[in-house]
Amino acid sequence: MIVTCSLLVSSQPIWLLALSLLGFLIILQCSTTVVRWVYRAFLRPPKDLRRYGSWAIVTGATDGIGKSFAYQLASAGLNLILISRSSAKLKSVSKDIQSQFPDKNIKIIELDFTEDDIGVGIAEIKEVIGDLDVGILINNVGITYPNANLFHEVDEKVWMDVFKVNVKGTTWVTKAVLPKMIKKNRGAIVNIGSGAAVIVPSHPLYAIYAATKAYVDRFSRSLHGEYKDWGIDVQCQVPLYVATEMASRVASVSRASLFIPSADDYVRAAIRRVGYEPRCTPYWSHSLQWCFACLLPEAVLDAWRLSIGLQRRRKGSDATKGIEGCKQE
Repeated sequence: MIVTCSLLVSSQPIWLLALSLLGFLIILQCSTTVVRWVYRAFLRPPKDLRRYGSWAIVTGATDGIGKSFAYQLASAGLNLILISRSSAKLKSVSKDIQSQFPDKNIKIIELDFTEDDIGVGIAEIKEVIGDLDVGILINNVGITYPNANLFHEVDEKVWMDVFKVNVKGTTWVTKAVLPKMIKKNRGAIVNIGSGAAVIVPSHPLYAIYAATKAYVDRFSRSLHGEYKDWGIDVQCQVPLYVATEMASRVASVSRASLFIPSADDYVRAAIRRVGYEPRCTPYWSHSLQWCFACLLPEAVLDAWRLSIGLQRRRKGSDATKGIEGCKQE
């Protein structure tokens, strides 16, 4: 039998054997990738977030993704520090969470990240966290343009506010909280990025927004490298469209669907990924879309995104809504 098999193998051309081996390796790699994806998306158990500490901070905590993070972190057993620009909304969300989870402590901080000087607000964060066992920071707050525009058309206040919130806000809050995590050698920082900066090669007519979210991605990855040996897990989560008020105003997303999760569904998946990869796309259908995008030439993706941006520009948005309508609070 061994002699027969040897004869069969030796009778095959070398190029055919090499091609067969290559095909086998490709199939093995693809199968491994699929199994790994299924495990991470559906089977891998979430970490016990309380091991990081008993308190969690959420910015942009009164609407959309941030609000859902607040409720679900409380459900996971954590006390909360909620940060938003609207005092009324903060009090309302805090009161509702407290009614559902009466054993949880909740503190609120009113902070508008579009202000030129947020030093007072950052100082208040440092004072409030004081001796608290802060274990998790969710840097969720973020804004985009009120409507699609070519770069030369964007009002200076609009793009400066996008920069202040997405870049300065994320950076300063992280800077305020990180020393406490370093002191105790444990913590988790989750920065909410965007597919506009990672999954597609460009985001025409939203250039500053995409650039600021690219900053969040690189900032997160660099901090991951700096602090992983300190027991601090820094992660950039990369969502695509989520059915929130911001997505509704900017992209006419009216409701959740197979590929557009609700904020609650997205955050449920997001919490399962905290503490693992330095960059991830938590929701399963978003990660599938990322996979499909990788199969297309960048020129095709650029043309597609440009056509979408131009369509939205033609439709226009109510300019009087301004930047207020695009905040993740």
